[in-house]
Amino acid sequence: MSEVKASAQPTLLAKKRDFRLNKLDVTLLVIVAIFTYWLYQRSTIGVNYHWRWADALDLVFTSRSDGSLPYFFQGVLATLRLSLWGMLLAIGLGTLLGLARHSKITLFSVPANIFIQLVRNIPPLVFVFIFYFFISNQVIPLLGLESLLRGYTEEIAWWQLALFGSANLWENLLSGVLCIGLLSSAYIAEIVRSGLAGIEKGQWEASHSLGLSTWSKYRYVIAPQVLSAITPAIAGQAISLIKDTSIVSLISIQEMTFVGTEIANSSGLIFEIWLLVGACYLVLCLTLSLLFKRLEAVTSSHQSPQR
Repeated sequence: MSEVKASAQPTLLAKKRDFRLNKLDVTLLVIVAIFTYWLYQRSTIGVNYHWRWADALDLVFTSRSDGSLPYFFQGVLATLRLSLWGMLLAIGLGTLLGLARHSKITLFSVPANIFIQLVRNIPPLVFVFIFYFFISNQVIPLLGLESLLRGYTEEIAWWQLALFGSANLWENLLSGVLCIGLLSSAYIAEIVRSGLAGIEKGQWEASHSLGLSTWSKYRYVIAPQVLSAITPAIAGQAISLIKDTSIVSLISIQEMTFVGTEIANSSGLIFEIWLLVGACYLVLCLTLSLLFKRLEAVTSSHQSPQR
């Protein structure tokens, strides 16, 4: 009986902590709501600005002259494409760089370390400008992609339009994805390296003593533990990647920030348009945060011991 009480006590304490956390969340939400209401009241009294939300929403939801999607939503889709492909590139390349950085082979670790240090110690805006012009003038001609990315005239399928956008913007998409992906891959590489370094030495020795191959060792022993440890950090970097897509608006890539700038400047609805742009980024980042929270819960449940 005493053992049952002892086992139940941690559960009760955990529930109490969760309840306190929920009370704290409610308190913070109330404070934010009161502060927001106060700002709204002050803006209606002291700020001499005539809000034109009806005009802003009408402008945002109005289709273009050729019957295509509204310009604003085309920018949202471009941001989603940049985020999707940039994230895939960043996670894939960042994982390889993290493995190379953790390797004891100098041929792998030194170049990976040089790349990581260069990217992490150059301002993102400077990196984007340098790399964008390098891609446009050197990489694309070198790979023989000029005819595909700059002179593609054939009709594209619906799935190509959904995944890559209009053919005349493929070069911009590739440039933006490479800039954002390479920029984030350096940070993901350090996250992966720290996750590998956090694995206890006994885990490596045990997998080696069992005679597992390198692939099996990483697949069944190391990778699950690393994934469970680095999921929160990867989530934070993925959310940062979505926000970093706004940087490429400065190189004329027509994502959400670029589109928002053009609409706000042409219509004069500065506050309304930028608030809508900020709301869209908020929804995207919160959605991704919830997805990673679910992934973290799944990986944690797989790591918990079976009883």
